Amino acid sequence: MKLIILTGMSGAGKHTAFKTLEDLGYNCVDNLPIPLLKSFVELAWKNEAETNKVAVGIDVRSGESIETVEETLNEIEADGKEVDIVFLDAEDEVLVARYKETRRSHPLAMKESIYDGIALERQQISFLKDRADYVIDTTHLLTKDLKAELRKIFLEHQTFKSLFVTVMSFGYKYGIPQDADLVFDVRFLPNPYYVTDLRPMTGNDQPIRDYVMKSDVSKEFLEKLKDMITFLIPSYIEEGKTQLVIAIGCTGGKHRSVTIANEIYQNLLGLDEGFGLRIEHRDIEKDRKRGK
Repeated sequence: MKLIILTGMSGAGKHTAFKTLEDLGYNCVDNLPIPLLKSFVELAWKNEAETNKVAVGIDVRSGESIETVEETLNEIEADGKEVDIVFLDAEDEVLVARYKETRRSHPLAMKESIYDGIALERQQISFLKDRADYVIDTTHLLTKDLKAELRKIFLEHQTFKSLFVTVMSFGYKYGIPQDADLVFDVRFLPNPYYVTDLRPMTGNDQPIRDYVMKSDVSKEFLEKLKDMITFLIPSYIEEGKTQLVIAIGCTGGKHRSVTIANEIYQNLLGLDEGFGLRIEHRDIEKDRKRGK
């Protein structure tokens, strides 16, 4: 019998997670009343032959009874039943943006602000995060990324990667990414913008990569940057960090930053250090849209 408790912050992606688990063959029950949790688990175990994979959603919509969840979980585990707790989280600013985008109100906000509702929710369910087997930070995850992480854990049975690394290129004229943890300025590298034939291309094109990387300065900088990042990541994992955004910036976010970001991504892709990885070129198309 495989039992998953799916919980976490409202707006962190539980709906997507439930859909993914359903696709993986789980019988999903969302917002189950807490007083029924233990009886439901016992019933599911009795019918294990028919329902051998079950996911139950628990969150603050359960009201004051959320406080009894820990005691109920202790009783379930004392009976010898194994439970995997998946906690979905995201940064406050991202949660607020998602609520504004969907025009929904936070279940605990009432007449207060969304921020107040989020703060209260964190307080009420912090114990679930503390005892969770898997904490997935969806701050920088696209829907497909969250689905992929869940499939790796519950379908492919890969080792859970608590740290998710995003390598991002950007243009300084469009602003430094607010969620960046590490920012590197590569505007000192050779600039293909001033070569007429190269200007329309991007760092995803081989001629741009060759132009930027033919410089000894570029090569030395890249090697030093690789060394530093590969040195830092294991320490971030040990510290318990769940998200790391490495931002590489040039003037327009089209040539040099894209080239270096791709090189860093490929280097990290070849490592097996227990972290998830994605790449994003935030501003690569902006000059093109402006006709430059």
